[in-house]
Amino acid sequence: MFPLVYEINTRIWLQKLSIEHNRAVTLGNIPDEEFAFFSSCGFDIVWLMGVWKPSQYSKAIATAHQGLRASFLQHIPTVTPEDIASSPYSIPSYTVNEVLGGETELLTFREKLHASGIKLMLDFVPNHLALDNAFLPEHPEYFIPMCGEEQCQDPGGAYEYIKGKYLAYGKDPYFDPWTDTLQLNYARKETHKMMTENLFKISSLCDAVRCDVAMLVLKSVFNTTWSNLGGYMEEEFWGDAIAAVKVRHPDFIFLAEAYWNKEWELQQQGFDFTYDKTFYDYLSNGAVNVEKLTGHLLGNWEYQKHLCRFLENHDEPRAAEKIGLNNKAAALVMLTSPGMHLIHQDQIYGLTKKIPVQLLRQAIEPSDENLAEFYKKLFLLQEREVFQEGRIEWLDLNAPNNSHCLGFHRFTAKENAYVLANFQSTGVALEFRHPSLENDAFKKFTVLSTEIKNKTSVRYTEKVMAVNLAPHEALVITCMTTLAVFQQE
Repeated sequence: MFPLVYEINTRIWLQKLSIEHNRAVTLGNIPDEEFAFFSSCGFDIVWLMGVWKPSQYSKAIATAHQGLRASFLQHIPTVTPEDIASSPYSIPSYTVNEVLGGETELLTFREKLHASGIKLMLDFVPNHLALDNAFLPEHPEYFIPMCGEEQCQDPGGAYEYIKGKYLAYGKDPYFDPWTDTLQLNYARKETHKMMTENLFKISSLCDAVRCDVAMLVLKSVFNTTWSNLGGYMEEEFWGDAIAAVKVRHPDFIFLAEAYWNKEWELQQQGFDFTYDKTFYDYLSNGAVNVEKLTGHLLGNWEYQKHLCRFLENHDEPRAAEKIGLNNKAAALVMLTSPGMHLIHQDQIYGLTKKIPVQLLRQAIEPSDENLAEFYKKLFLLQEREVFQEGRIEWLDLNAPNNSHCLGFHRFTAKENAYVLANFQSTGVALEFRHPSLENDAFKKFTVLSTEIKNKTSVRYTEKVMAVNLAPHEALVITCMTTLAVFQQE
């Protein structure tokens, strides 16, 4: 019900594998141990980020861009022009990059995933295409036009594709434009048709799609941003496009990158899952806002079960760097909450350096093997019914005032799980009562903690669960009706 997704920066990954194995590794000859790793972690979906044909214009812009160069040097002080590529989100056409192995090898990779019961996810970028896209020469009407006067008023907002003719760069209205892209015009039905056909092509190559900044092509957002230039968008894109794909592929999964509280609207238009940036922000922005996080987790179940939770991805800082001492506790809370769960490449090893998406080379960092082992224990929990189907409710922890402690209960008819987290730098004694503890006095409790084995104190007496949490500790107690005994995992 709730897939576990693993995001891979495909270009970086293949480069690393080629060095490790002293041969050219492409999608058609991935070493078997990589598939064994996916299976051992229990990943349901592998998301290959950045498989599409690269834009030469985007590469040139990335190479010359001083702001990007600063981020490249921060990651790799010895960066060279050969280390820089186009943005994976500046796409000329939905054709698989031949350097990675092309379409034939992508399908071979997909078959190997399927042999392990794993699905393949690829990217779809609905808002824009690269400057050197395949459609522009014959169909400039697919894009947002700007006249010379408008271009003079906003000289950084448009691209002169032929002398005296301008098209708007793609953009999020709250940020500067993406100057290696052209904004698609969803006021035109021809654009809807063209992008739906691209989705048909993508869906023939994979089992799921992650839709970049999906909220930007909602009618309300598009018209607010672009109707003065491109005309008025009359019909929503997503509902019809998703329905059309699912006629051909009924089990195809749509994941939306979504912000601005547009998640529910996108779910209503057919998305199976939407990013949960609210959850991420409450967990990662300084002191954990337990009150708001609890309220968010206890929202409408139909909404909750379609959210995708994460601690990092290619857009965000590394979790080990940003979340710091609460990193393991945040991982436990994330992976025991309902919804899709997204794990970023090397997240489980505690790497700290964010990789700019235009880089082809990754900085060498030490791995935290203890963190990786902890993550693998958390991944095993995903197989339990209580975390795949269980509902969620708040736990009253009888916590001291102003403590940064979180507690929730996941439950099915057969199993209960109690999740507790202490996000502060001091230890805390907690206790809770719950009707599920009173149903049967003979229970088997299994405890998985972020702390070293046997360091956590958990006691069950007189229908009360008492727990002492160390600073920055979180744990999950799972319970089946069997023997009255504690086990430490």
